[in-house]
Formats: sequence, C-alpha cells, structure tokens
Amino acid sequence: MNAVAGAILVAFGFFLVGLTVLVFAKPSVAERFFMSFASSARAHYTEQVVRLLVGASVVVRSAVMWQPKVFWFVGWAIVLSSLVLILTPWQWHHRFGEQVLPILIRRMKLFAIGLLAFGVLLIYAVFTTVPQNAA
Repeated sequence: MNAVAGAILVAFGFFLVGLTVLVFAKPSVAERFFMSFASSARAHYTEQVVRLLVGASVVVRSAVMWQPKVFWFVGWAIVLSSLVLILTPWQWHHRFGEQVLPILIRRMKLFAIGLLAFGVLLIYAVFTTVPQNAA
C-alpha cells in the first residue's frame, strides 16, 4: 500500500511539473485545461476522485516522508476538502470557478511556479523517507 501511494504521489508530482511546462510552453492549451475544471458534473466528480486519491496517498505515505506531520496534515486537508466538494452540488463549484478562474488565468505563470514548487517538493518528500521509528 505504501509503495502504491508513493507511486501515485511521484506520478502526481511529475504531472504538476509537466503542467508547469505546459503553462510556459503552450499557455492557450493550459488555459483550456484550467477552464475545464468543474465545467460539468463529470469533470467535477473526476477532479474530486483524483484529489481523494492523491490526498489519501499523502496520508498513507506521510509517516515515512520528509516532514511527516506536515504531509499528514496536507493529505487530510486534501481529503476533507474533496469530501466537502463531493457533497456540494457541482453547479456551486462551477459558479465559484467562474469567479476564480479569470484571476487564475491572468496570473497563470505565477500559479505555475507554485505548481512546480509543490510538485518538486512532493517528489522530494517521497524519496526522502525517514525510518519508521523516527516518524
């Protein structure tokens, strides 16, 4: 289970790094990707399932990751916020996105730097494991 969680987190970290590259290389494609968030019930629930998978993976793996308490907290924050969004009508999430996405698109390169930082930090944390008795 721990190895599977680690693989999911490394894959997600590389996805974030790749998304950063996309923002700088093909901003119009990245903009279309961001604008698709919560655009339909299917998109909304797909996002939340992916978030739950990543959040649960962080929680499962956190005990052996670099900064285990921080990642345990981050993992639970992702899981709980995803559960709240699953219980929220997707149209509410869509309306929120309509207000937030224009701001994100205007500052997409700044946002991408944050994605890069989190992706690299996640990959680093997965590979910088601590012994079980030290956590």
